[in-house]
Amino acid sequence: MMKTVSVNTESHTEFIDITIKVKSVVSDSGVKEGMAVVYVPHTTAGVTINESADPSVKADTINSLEKNVPWSDNYKHSEGNAAAHIKASLMGSSVNIMIQDGDLVLGTWQGIFFCEFDGSRSRKVIVKVIESS
Repeated sequence: MMKTVSVNTESHTEFIDITIKVKSVVSDSGVKEGMAVVYVPHTTAGVTINESADPSVKADTINSLEKNVPWSDNYKHSEGNAAAHIKASLMGSSVNIMIQDGDLVLGTWQGIFFCEFDGSRSRKVIVKVIESS
């Protein structure tokens, strides 16, 4: 089963917890054992798994990315959003999460985050649920 979910971002740089959306796709699939592939088909956005309990983790990650890849630098990309492309590459475009007993196998504090680096925009995330044979 494969499903596309929508994510609307409001800020230039933003991490949005999409764990509930991904869990919903897994639940709808009926798969009890397998894998969920979460894929972001955008070149200026990414996806990651990190702590979801403390919002300062998101803020610290965004702050560190901004320091290391500032929006304005000596970039050659003509569209003016080279930093967004670099940050998306650093975060990655997909994550794989095991499914056991019909639920995602995540650590106690883990969540799945859509990472926006060129917002605000209307984005999509593709979730592919693969059943173990």
